[in-house]
Amino acid sequence: MRSPRSSLALSALGCLFLVTGCGGGGFAGESQAQQSEGGPVTVRMLVNISPNLTQTYWDGLVKPFEQANPGIDVKIEAPTGKGVADTLPQQLAAGNAPDVVETLMADETLAKQMLDLTDQAWTKDTPLAEQAKLGGKLYQVGVGVQAQSLVFYNKAAFDKAGIEQPPQTFDELETAMGELKKAGYLPLQTGGDFLTGLQLLQLSNPSRAQTHPAWQQDVKAGKTKAGESLLPYLERYQGWIDKGYVDKNALGLKYADAETQFLSGKSAMYVMGSWFTATEAKADKDFEVGVFPAPVDKGQAYPGPQGATLAAPYMILKSTPNKDAALKLVQWLVTDPGAVKSQLAQDGNFRTGVEREFTPLEKQVQEILDQAPSGVPQGEGYGDATLPKGFNSAWNTEVQGLYVGKSPKEVAEGVDRWLAGRS
Repeated sequence: MRSPRSSLALSALGCLFLVTGCGGGGFAGESQAQQSEGGPVTVRMLVNISPNLTQTYWDGLVKPFEQANPGIDVKIEAPTGKGVADTLPQQLAAGNAPDVVETLMADETLAKQMLDLTDQAWTKDTPLAEQAKLGGKLYQVGVGVQAQSLVFYNKAAFDKAGIEQPPQTFDELETAMGELKKAGYLPLQTGGDFLTGLQLLQLSNPSRAQTHPAWQQDVKAGKTKAGESLLPYLERYQGWIDKGYVDKNALGLKYADAETQFLSGKSAMYVMGSWFTATEAKADKDFEVGVFPAPVDKGQAYPGPQGATLAAPYMILKSTPNKDAALKLVQWLVTDPGAVKSQLAQDGNFRTGVEREFTPLEKQVQEILDQAPSGVPQGEGYGDATLPKGFNSAWNTEVQGLYVGKSPKEVAEGVDRWLAGRS
């Protein structure tokens, strides 16, 4: 999974780019010498390492590329910091940047250091290529899409509560929550870490996108206040806390433990991105998990636009001494059928038009993506629909304030103060 936290350290990049050179560092001379002598070229790729995306997996993924291109050696590099977003600034500061970086999305600062891929013909049919453009230029290409506005549910719990159809509106969702609580279930599973704020953003995407189609752009331009526009959802969430539809002590629960709670059958619904399908497939449980698109406000079209982010985005450092080899590698990673299917399956991601072996739950998610009228960015967003870095973290902190006595209005005002300080 491309963690929702991966962007949180990016704010440090702006400062580093002002004071450091972003070349290949100590490796540049060696690589250039190898190229001039006709020797093998080493392409260094900094990647996300997770329980699904292990070092062994990455090494195996690029092996067919190396076999087909004997003059190119791909060196997979794991983060030395907390993640890719934490490690890249360290490497830049040391003059030791990789050739290719995976996981991150370009913002106005980061884009200056990345290769412009707009004129590469093979990028045109990659997922979210148009939506991810920044100032009309494309700096990253991805393997697939992560659906973000999904509600996974315990089918046995719904049956016991007498809920015949998944709710389509927030009013119907709250009615279902009441029935699920009566049936002995915690209606909605949440937790601490980044999970609290993430879920509310995921839930609000389809309805927010219909009320504010250009939300990130309007917030950035000062036409809309983010907190104020999301106040109705904060008020609903406060009601869920008050009624016991979410655990009032949820902040003490880690992200992984929240997943375990849902998969153990203790809770009835769990809002999460499509990567959860990979976790669900490995879980030992005695009930079937279903999924439905996040609900919308009364009177809105359902299903609404699906929150979507780019899965496994790749960027190439502009200063790489191995431009041709890096381009060849990235093109292969996002267009080769075998490489694409492997990455999609490994981390629970999706791509319209690509057939692979689906679990029953994955098949349902692909159908939701296919039926969604559009895909919309959430939170900090991407491309031209981007809010200041750190918004997701600030939003999460404010939403968690609801659990310790803050009112929805105070939370909304806190969000807007944070943004006002970064305008």
